[in-house]
Amino acid sequence: MRLEKCWFCSSTVYPGHGIQFVRNDAKIFRFCRSKCHKNFKMKRNPRKVKWTKAYRRVHGKDMTQDSTFEFERKRNRPERYDRNLTEEVLKAIPKIAKIQVSRAESHHAIRMKGKKKKVQKEAAKEYEQSIHLLKAPSALLAPEKIKVAVSQQAEENRVMEE
Repeated sequence: MRLEKCWFCSSTVYPGHGIQFVRNDAKIFRFCRSKCHKNFKMKRNPRKVKWTKAYRRVHGKDMTQDSTFEFERKRNRPERYDRNLTEEVLKAIPKIAKIQVSRAESHHAIRMKGKKKKVQKEAAKEYEQSIHLLKAPSALLAPEKIKVAVSQQAEENRVMEE
């Protein structure tokens, strides 16, 4: 994404924004908004219009020796690449990816190490706290064995089978 500078006020012009004016001698002027374009058409000098960066710089309102201005400068110098270094980097990328995956897995395993016991402990605690919802209060009071009356006919059938 290429960010341009407004010719008039020096603000950033994002892609799809602003106006571009091409003069007969093929010089391109980019403007961030119609306000800058109109001032340019009225042949106003940006150094004399108070709201522009050029005015602020000329009249000592802005810091002229700021390190951020170095980042704004265009760098049209082609960069030199070392073919051997690039080749080594491309070979190392899969190894690095493998190491990252293994580290992420070990990190996850370490984090989840005590999780199972913790979950079981929390479940037991919740069970103890809400036992009254699962069992009737009378069953909690009398933990006696309940005898089931078996009919005589069922007992006779069992004896006959033996």
